[in-house]
Amino acid sequence: MEPPVIPPRSRSLPRLRWPTRRRRTAALGAVALSLVLAGTGCSGAGAASPAAGGGAAPKAPVVSGPLCDLLPSGSEPGNPAALAGQPAEVALQWLPVLTTFEAAVRAAGMSADLHGGSGATILAPTDDAFAAKFSDDDLDQLLVTDRDRLRGLLREHLVAGSLSLSDLVAAGKVTTLAGTGVTVTGGGGSARLADRADTVCADYQVAGARIHIINHVLGSLPTTGGPGGHRAH
Repeated sequence: MEPPVIPPRSRSLPRLRWPTRRRRTAALGAVALSLVLAGTGCSGAGAASPAAGGGAAPKAPVVSGPLCDLLPSGSEPGNPAALAGQPAEVALQWLPVLTTFEAAVRAAGMSADLHGGSGATILAPTDDAFAAKFSDDDLDQLLVTDRDRLRGLLREHLVAGSLSLSDLVAAGKVTTLAGTGVTVTGGGGSARLADRADTVCADYQVAGARIHIINHVLGSLPTTGGPGGHRAH
């Protein structure tokens, strides 16, 4: 008598684990579900696809830069297609290298500045860029007590109008909301800003804005970070 055939157990794909992040509120659960559905292309049974209606399928957003391979992609929550159309302040929460920048936007009360008027271009430094720029104590002071200086710093990273990477390079120079002129050079999927910061994952398309992740903090605040910039004890 042949042994019974036991069907194989289903195996789920391993989940990508990112560094510990701030706890999201329960309200973001609904946003997470919508991002998953958008990323996997789910739709209602009665919904007609663009191709079925005779129209061209919408072009999927494409991001570029050396850091992009380490960020959410495919059907993962936070992938570029899932973030398209999301408010910028929500999209920032799904990019695991921008936790400091996202916290700064909330602390400064500048969410509205990310998508006001004709849109915005967001030059968002990574967490590593903030760590290299500011000591732990100075960063805490910025986020907790020095709101005016924090708002000034964030304006150094915002440009009026939703500009793609190619738009920035073609312009050659842009002016931030702080009034600072920033030169832009490069091409081939990346750009150099103010001769000191590089885009490391550019062209996230969100509601009324473009997010370009950069590897250096802009502006004129003094540098206190680096190896000797840990918290004083």
